[in-house]
Parts: sequence; structure tokens; C-alpha cells
Amino acid sequence: MKKTRIYGITMLGIVAMAFTSCKKEQQQAANQQRALPLAVVAVPQKNVTAYTSYPTTIEGTVNSEVRAKVSGYIQKVLVDEGQKVRRGQTLFKLETQSLSQDAGAAKANVNAAQVEVEKLKPLVEKNIISPVQLETAKAKLAQAKSAYNSVVANIGYATVRSSVDGYVGAIPYREGSLVSATSAKPLTTVASIKKVFAYFSMNETEYLNFLQQTEGKNLQEKIKNFPKVELVLANGQAYEEKGTIETVTGQIDAKTGTVSFRAVFDNPNRLLTNGNSGTIKIPKLYEEALVVPQSATYEQQGQTYVYSVGENNTANSTLITVKDKSEMLYVVGSGIKKDDLIVVKGIGKLRNGMPVQPQKVAFDSIVKPIKPLFQ
Repeated sequence: MKKTRIYGITMLGIVAMAFTSCKKEQQQAANQQRALPLAVVAVPQKNVTAYTSYPTTIEGTVNSEVRAKVSGYIQKVLVDEGQKVRRGQTLFKLETQSLSQDAGAAKANVNAAQVEVEKLKPLVEKNIISPVQLETAKAKLAQAKSAYNSVVANIGYATVRSSVDGYVGAIPYREGSLVSATSAKPLTTVASIKKVFAYFSMNETEYLNFLQQTEGKNLQEKIKNFPKVELVLANGQAYEEKGTIETVTGQIDAKTGTVSFRAVFDNPNRLLTNGNSGTIKIPKLYEEALVVPQSATYEQQGQTYVYSVGENNTANSTLITVKDKSEMLYVVGSGIKKDDLIVVKGIGKLRNGMPVQPQKVAFDSIVKPIKPLFQ
């Protein structure tokens, strides 16, 4: 009887174990059915160039305002906007009729003063008059000559010439306009644009980081070691020439809290001119950096996460720190390591701890830019 009872208990145990095992298998099968088939990649290390962008304004290396030195009506405009001119070339002629009349009167005063001096000379020699009278007459003659020379110079100023080689800018005044040295706008601007300056600014934090990350013992050495910069034009296209940062003010503007930089670009095709705008891009190279696709991340309360895949094929929400970004990539500082598997597609469907069916894909297939169908 005792043997029968033991046998029965043993059989019940075996049946219970079999039932539990079957239940686990069914649960695992159900979990596998619920697991989402999602693309995953192994986190690689790559050499990545990241860019920091700053708005910029463009000016010619020489930017000379042309202004009238005397008042007068514009008689002739001898150049057109965009025309190439040489130093000393005549740009405008102002009316000189009133100045010519002034010159005639001044010349008459010179002649009269000269006659007076010549008349007094023999009288002084004969001691008839005091030498002081002759010196006074000579002083009046010098004064008359100075007045005459001033009028002649003003007549010369009525012919307005370019002081530099370059290209003519906008011409706001035309024939018949009254201009003077105090006119609000210059007659035009002549700019030399073989090379152009690009001006941009950094805030204090960016400036200090930039300096500390550049080799050199002092500011002058660091400027020499600054990387070549790129220029993106207002239409979004990259300018073909790379630029060099030449100067830094080294002083923080109290009003804006920024430091000003000036880069120079060659301009062989005259594509750039005064007043152009764009974006300066400063490169920074990261060697053997951990990278993840930006599309594989999500943000929560200002922090960046990825879904890493554990050994049990569950998606784990993983916090990462982002050091920088480059086009479609994030440069990762911490949170994951090389060859960790992360989900790269369908992360919007996931929740922490959900099972997945990882399907490995090539990393480059995820970050490859999509070509537009229409140009």
C-alpha cells in the first residue's frame, strides 16, 4: 500500500513538471509571436567630421566709399554698376560753373595783390615808406594765392575718381542730383573682390572651447592652426573655395557677449560680392568615435536614448550622451560601447523591455543619404 502511494506521488510530480514545462514553452512561443521583427546594427567606431555653423556676412577685402568733396550737381555719370574700374579712373563729373566764377574772382585778387607789392617795393628802397607796409602787402598776396589755390582744388574735386582698383557698386545718384560731402549716401562704392572677407561671431563659451581645442601656445599660434572653414551660400549650396580664419578680435563685446572672427576666401569667379550672406562651417575631426544614426534615437526630457538589444532579445531604453553631430550621425560620449546592438528602425513602436526579433543590417545602409526623385 505504501509503495502504491509513493508511486502515485511520483507520477503527480512528473505530470506537474511536464505541465509547467509545456506552459513555459507555450509562453515563450507566445512571446516570440509578439516580438517585433526590427532592424538592428552593431555600434561601430568611425572617423567623423562634425561641423559648427555660424551666420556670416561677406565684404570685399577693399571696400572704398566714393564721396563728393564739394557741393554740386552731377553733370556726368561715367561708369555703370558692376563695372570694373582702375585706380584714378574718373567716375563722376560735377558742375563747376560757380566754382569757375569763384576762381576768376580769386585770380583777380591775386593780380591786385601782386600789383600792390610791386608798387611798394621801390618806395621801400627809397625809404619813402616803412618796410612794414611792404610785408603787409606780401602777406595779402600770399592770402590771395591761397584762396585761389583752394578754389582750383575744388574744381579738381569736381572730377570724382576711384581711389582703388575694383568693381562699382550701387549708384544711388544720377545726373542732375545735388550732392555734397555731407550727403547721406556715398556716390557709389568700389570694392576689390578678388578675395572677400567673411565676418562671423562666437559666444564666450564657444570661443573658449574653440581656443582650448586648437593647438598653440598663444593666440597667434592658435590662429595659424585654425582649420580651414567652409562657406554655405544663401541658396544652400556649398561654395567651392575653402577659407582661412585670419583674425580674431580676442575681446568680448559687452553688448552682444560675442567675439568677432574674420575669414578670407578666394573669389576667382566673382561669385561673391559685398552684402552676400551665408553660413560659415567650422570642421572638427573625431577619430575612432562611437556613432549612432540620429534616426535611431529619441529624446525624453531633454535627454537622448537608444534601444539596445540584450541577450534575451529585449529592447532596453538606454541613455546616451551626445558629444557632437554630423549630418545623419551622433557622436556618442557614453552609454553604449562598440558592437552593442541597437534598434535602428521602428523605434516608435517600442517600449522598454519589449521583445524583438533582431534582424541585422549594414550600418551604412541606414545612414546613406536618400537621393531626391526630382531635381
